[in-house]
Amino acid sequence: MISPRESIVCVDCGGPCHLISLPREDGKWYEGDIATYRCRDCRDRWDLIITVEDDDSPEEF
Repeated sequence: MISPRESIVCVDCGGPCHLISLPREDGKWYEGDIATYRCRDCRDRWDLIITVEDDDSPEEF
């Protein structure tokens, strides 16, 4: 299971973009899902395809 970042940096204005989309009905995110972010400053919307590299889950030991 993958956990996308809660926020990213807006490419247009440099402001914070926060995750506004929800995971699938089972509550999990998978590689290839779309994560939608909205910029707090310029209000741009970013739809990003989640990859394994985007995983922000805490590491398990």
